[in-house]
Amino acid sequence: MADSSSAGAPYLQVAAAMRDRIADGTWSPGDRLPSRGELGAELGGVGENVVRRAQELLISEGLLEGRAGSGTYVRTPAVRRTLHRTAPPGEGRAGIAPAGFTGTWEADSTAKVPAPPAVADRLGIPAGDLCVRTVYEFLTDRHPVMLATSWEPMAITGGTVVVLPEGGPLAGAGVVARMAHLGITVARVVERPRPVQADREQAHLLGIATGAQATLIERTYYDTTGRAVETADILVPAGSWDIEYDFALAVPGT
Repeated sequence: MADSSSAGAPYLQVAAAMRDRIADGTWSPGDRLPSRGELGAELGGVGENVVRRAQELLISEGLLEGRAGSGTYVRTPAVRRTLHRTAPPGEGRAGIAPAGFTGTWEADSTAKVPAPPAVADRLGIPAGDLCVRTVYEFLTDRHPVMLATSWEPMAITGGTVVVLPEGGPLAGAGVVARMAHLGITVARVVERPRPVQADREQAHLLGIATGAQATLIERTYYDTTGRAVETADILVPAGSWDIEYDFALAVPGT
């Protein structure tokens, strides 16, 4: 049996044929590909698993994109976006979304979620303490381009009008403003970027290959006593986002 990593592996031959169809204009940006079964029959009678591997390779190369519940499409050449991170942090969704983001977003909050150990460690609370978890999807052309998950201890916000980040009178106002409503001053924010590989669920939502490179920003807000009041994971696909940190410096003598 041939080594699947060799140049003659069936999925690589199928990927080359599909790449040619994109290059010669047979498939144009935005075109939906035929089903895997149809493609397999057209491209030498190969199985659907071979076609799937070929598609995953071209997705990782940025030539194709998967759309949840819709299929696989020829990807329109992406315009790289810039995720602007400034200090002090912006108010409202700009604290999570990039400055000037012109797409849309969806948010889903769930109360009384036990904090996983890693989240609890970042918040300085016992594992299992109840939190409000809010999952964000930031979309362009109805397609998710960035994901974020926020955690807030219910010991701080529970029973108040700001318990849900996207509900109540300060819906979408951001962590700083919502905590100020409770008499809590947010004094510091720490962000820790690190490289990760997208897992299957994340890749499915973002239309990228499982294992594709991404940047995970672990962000935590602290009050004046050093207590963590919110922490979030912001997932940015490396193939389509630049991350820019812009900090103003004090000028001596002013």
